[in-house]
Amino acid sequence: MRHNRKVRMNRLFGGGRCLDVAIDHGVCNEPSFLNGLEDMPTVVKTLVDAAPDAIQMNYGQADLLQDISGKDKPALVMRIDMGNPYNRIRHRDMWAVLQNETEPLIGALEMDAACVVVNLFMLPDEPDLFRQCVGNISRVRADCDRYGMPLMIEPLVMQPVTEKGGYMVDGDADKIVTLTRLAREMGADIVKADPTADPEEFHRVVEAARCPVLVRGGGKEDLRAVFDKSAALMRQGAMGMVYGRNIYQHANPSAVVRGLMAIVHKDAGGEEAFALYRQG
Repeated sequence: MRHNRKVRMNRLFGGGRCLDVAIDHGVCNEPSFLNGLEDMPTVVKTLVDAAPDAIQMNYGQADLLQDISGKDKPALVMRIDMGNPYNRIRHRDMWAVLQNETEPLIGALEMDAACVVVNLFMLPDEPDLFRQCVGNISRVRADCDRYGMPLMIEPLVMQPVTEKGGYMVDGDADKIVTLTRLAREMGADIVKADPTADPEEFHRVVEAARCPVLVRGGGKEDLRAVFDKSAALMRQGAMGMVYGRNIYQHANPSAVVRGLMAIVHKDAGGEEAFALYRQG
């Protein structure tokens, strides 16, 4: 890794690991994702006070984080693409585009982001969507090198929209490993990967990535199960997590962050993390 990119990586990975709280869901054009994100200034203030390592946002809301004074706030991870696979219906045209086609990194540089993130969608029978994602990554890779910006690639293997009403995580270890390997081959500095259905297989994803792997949270689940699974995935070699709905759609996001930070940075187990969460 070039030294200049390492400068931003150091901001992102406190103590070598990272909890990144994703609140970038406004570009998904999916109403259910916005539950809990209606009042963004309050959401950001709550999360800054909870002190995760990073907050993941889009350009148009990043000022809420970066206008806060002081040097101890979470790092900014900026999403620079958007797409339409998150709705409960299959669209006639499936697409994924960069938010700024001409200068995709300009907003991240302007807002002093520590990292940018781009999707790599693998949906059943949607080869053109996959090609668009490959094109997006190809477009930004050289710019990331030029400006010392770490590139987080998010390989997403999804089930057919007909299975569960919306493109849900597949969980097939072979598919996730294969797409993670593709992300690495294209130059990922960080991979944000779905958990394997069997957490004990996640080490294969870590091995394929050959760079830090952060686990994607996905839809809201029972919190105790989230903590147990998170601890198991960390034991398999993950370097942290990117969780959104399991934090911001919870009644007490700060308490969830406390539990997850213990798992990420102190190797806490699920039971210990849940006890920390219950302290309120």
